[in-house]
Order: sequence, then C-alpha cells, then structure tokens
Amino acid sequence: MIQTTSDLNLKILAIADGEEDFKIELTKAIHSGLIELKTVYKQGTEAKDEVMIQQIRHKMKPTLAMFEFEELIVEMQNGKEIVEAEGFSNRFSDHALEIDRLVAAEIEKVGMLLK
Repeated sequence: MIQTTSDLNLKILAIADGEEDFKIELTKAIHSGLIELKTVYKQGTEAKDEVMIQQIRHKMKPTLAMFEFEELIVEMQNGKEIVEAEGFSNRFSDHALEIDRLVAAEIEKVGMLLK
C-alpha cells in the first residue's frame, strides 16, 4: 500500500504526542534522512561501493520502518539481493533508478509537511 502524506502526518503527530515543536523537528529529521539516503545511495551506486550502500541502508532502515515507507523498504531489500547475487549489474542500475524515484517522491511528500 502506498502511504499518503496524510497517513505520514498522522504517524508523525502520534509520535510527537501533540508537541508541535517536536513534530516539526521530527519531520525535518525524516526529510534530512531521506535526502541523505538519496545522495549516499547515488554516490555508492556510481562508485560501485557496496559498503557505502549497506551503511546508508542500515542507518535509514529504522526510520523507514517506523514511518512505514514500505515501498522503499521493499525496493531497498531488492537492491541488497541484486548486488549480493549479481554485483552492480544492469539490473542493479535499474533498481538504483527506482530507488532514486521512490526517495525523491518521499522527499517531496515529507517536504509538503514542512510548509
């Protein structure tokens, strides 16, 4: 299921427990983390650096799980399996484009909550 901006906002509000300042800081942290994921994943792909990709995947996994970025989690798992089985193949390149697209969409969604 694709998470809507409204769904994400409700999750953030629930964790912030009504504290507006905390809600804003949490939203900024999620936004920043997604930007880092996009940047580092792209750098790791270009450098064919499996460790770099693995590190950002591990760093972001708890946030992605907590806020139910399911589509992104599934695609990151696909990438892990591809790189382990085939290395940085054409299939991984296709995966990297999909990750970039998905993360960009999530950055935009979270960014809308900051306005």
